[in-house]
Amino acid sequence: MTSYPRDALAAGMARPASVRRTLASLSLSMLLASLGTSIANVGLPTLAEAFSASFQEVQWVVLAYLVTITTLIISVGRLGDIVGLQRLLLAGIALFTVASALCGGAPHLFLLVAARALQGLGAAVMMALALAMVGEAVPKERTGSAMGLLGTMSAIGTALGPSLGGALIAGFGWRAIFLVTVPIGLLTLFLAYRGLPTDRPASGSGRPRFDSIGTLVLALTLGAYALAMTIGRSTFGVTNLFLLLAALCGTCLFLFVEARAVSPLVQLSMLREPRLRSGLFASMLVATVMMTTLVVGPFYLSRGLGLDAALVGMLMSAGPVVSALAGVPAGRLVDRCGATRIMISGLAAMATGCVGLSVGPGSFGVAGYVVPLVILTAGYALFQAANNTGVMQDARSNERGVVSGLLNLSRNLGLVSGASVMGAVFAFAAASEAATATATAAGMRATFAVATVLVVVAIATAAASRAPAVRP
Repeated sequence: MTSYPRDALAAGMARPASVRRTLASLSLSMLLASLGTSIANVGLPTLAEAFSASFQEVQWVVLAYLVTITTLIISVGRLGDIVGLQRLLLAGIALFTVASALCGGAPHLFLLVAARALQGLGAAVMMALALAMVGEAVPKERTGSAMGLLGTMSAIGTALGPSLGGALIAGFGWRAIFLVTVPIGLLTLFLAYRGLPTDRPASGSGRPRFDSIGTLVLALTLGAYALAMTIGRSTFGVTNLFLLLAALCGTCLFLFVEARAVSPLVQLSMLREPRLRSGLFASMLVATVMMTTLVVGPFYLSRGLGLDAALVGMLMSAGPVVSALAGVPAGRLVDRCGATRIMISGLAAMATGCVGLSVGPGSFGVAGYVVPLVILTAGYALFQAANNTGVMQDARSNERGVVSGLLNLSRNLGLVSGASVMGAVFAFAAASEAATATATAAGMRATFAVATVLVVVAIATAAASRAPAVRP
């Protein structure tokens, strides 16, 4: 197993072959985690039939995975800082692989959901620590390119999931959509074992303790919020409101616990750093906007433009394809031009795309949808590479795991919030019109007008955090 000191890595002294092996294992980790998110959705109708279950029951196959990632991603990042990033990442890949096999062999729906939760835990480890390991194993001048590569692999996994899942179900049945990740997981584990640098965390009295109480409070809080935003789908009832209030109370309790913890899960002083705080906030806003394209897009294309399902699916794939193609070039631009400039440029492109989606489709039809979507997604790729690079480069070596967890959490919170809140905006705006096509167009305009405002707020936040301080 490759082993070299952190200082040498930070100074860019790692051997190119070692860096390539490390990036290969980290890229496959991101691919597996994103593939696990997207591949199961297409199998829900088949699972409902196979287990004689309702949609509300089988949707937990997806929710168990997403909620586990959301609730535990900061905790596993912090645990990586304590026990070692390399050691925990290997354990996460192994857990994901074993859980995939358990999913494929599950005889009952309850066991499938439980195995998906285990798979989500493995995915949380891979998502949090893959970003953190970039700072350990890649020279600083190549960090942007590495972040762009990880973004590309994540986009490929998201785009590949539905089509690969559909083909596997048609040819081999639903179990194949989970078993297919087993050999990929074994390959990833082998490459990670051979290629990841061995880090040496502090031991003895110098080793920080894991904040178990803070972890429990945060997990319950995030779980309550994620469930409040996801269960019930199009309705927001008493259960959702209760969960939302529980999440608010949990947030207050978490801040109280962390302020008094000897070794807190999250150093609250970190959140007072302008670049980190703005990076997390902008990441949440941007993820909310990107989820809007996935929630609103299919309705507008099918009902507003009258397209059939096959054409809708093809047009919807334009976003992930652009994201996959733009990831590596975006990372190279970050290395060449700097994170701040590329981040603002990416957000400006996203704002342009949102304006186009708000006004274009009604005037230009399919082209008025696809062209702004391409601009929006390309801007997102620029933002992701620049924001991840800027935040992770500023992180201290003993906090990279938790900072990476915070980045991933902000993105996940944006995704679950976007699915609920922006879906509600679309439904409210569409309900004010009588005709179906007209109602859908009205919902489209209103939703992406709100999305434009969110991106403008992200631009203002990013610019303010990077402005030079004014000295009295």
